[in-house]
Amino acid sequence: MPAAKQEEEQAGREGSAASHLLAFALGAVSVGAALLVRVLQKKLRKRRRVVGVLPARYQSSRFPGKPLVPILGKPMILRTYEQACKAKTLDAVIVATDDERIAEACRAAGAQVVMTHPDCANGTERCEEAVSKLKRQYDIVVNIQGDEPLIEPECIDAVVQALQDSPDAVYSTACTPLAHKEVPLRQRVKCITDQNGYAIYFSRGVLPSNKDGEVRSYPTPFQEKPYLLHLGLQCYDRQFLRHYCRMPPTPLQMMEDLEQLKVLENGHRMKVVVVDHSAHGVDLPEDVASIEQLLKQRLGVQ
Repeated sequence: MPAAKQEEEQAGREGSAASHLLAFALGAVSVGAALLVRVLQKKLRKRRRVVGVLPARYQSSRFPGKPLVPILGKPMILRTYEQACKAKTLDAVIVATDDERIAEACRAAGAQVVMTHPDCANGTERCEEAVSKLKRQYDIVVNIQGDEPLIEPECIDAVVQALQDSPDAVYSTACTPLAHKEVPLRQRVKCITDQNGYAIYFSRGVLPSNKDGEVRSYPTPFQEKPYLLHLGLQCYDRQFLRHYCRMPPTPLQMMEDLEQLKVLENGHRMKVVVVDHSAHGVDLPEDVASIEQLLKQRLGVQ
């Protein structure tokens, strides 16, 4: 056979082999991509059933009986409950309490109540205990602070959606822009995130800080980036919540006295969503008058 003919046939065989190899590689990539999509879809489908929990305790060193304080004639816990029930992502809303007075007021208004142990260390543990007692299983648990009677349902929906859209996260929370004059206040918990919106750190101090120790705008071209105020709205993967409550305390958590740092210190991812929300919580008795005034404005009441 002539050498030219042999070279032509060899080239044909090599071309055919290359074509088959390319087809195989493309097929493998397609199969891999399809499997990845299916895994992610399955993960997301597992986090569709959502319950909102309002932990409420009667005893408080600064404001005993706070959940039952009247806000325009209605207990504050019920004002918050009604707002939570407007969230579109919640399949159920429950009040978790250790006090029969709170439970009675909520039941009388038609709210679902779960009694919890008085020794729960915090609202997170109260949420976990309450959800563990429910007959129905849920995929996501939203811890809604009972002292925010003006909480927007859209904020609740935003944190739920953030967790549902982030299969690599086990926790999501909300922040809102914070005015420079309020950044030094230690009662304002600040947050910083990475470029993809995952939490890096939380602090009661100035965060982020800078070498001059001044509260100022970010450098150009990031001067429009705001300081972030962490809101008391926490959203957990159900399985992670169970695990979280069994985790021992961590150094940064104890140093800053911030529960959410335990999540980050154990290497878990936390998605942060930035919302437009004016935090109007009730911390002290003197906060009630301002909350009632804001509620009157919202309701159009004189």
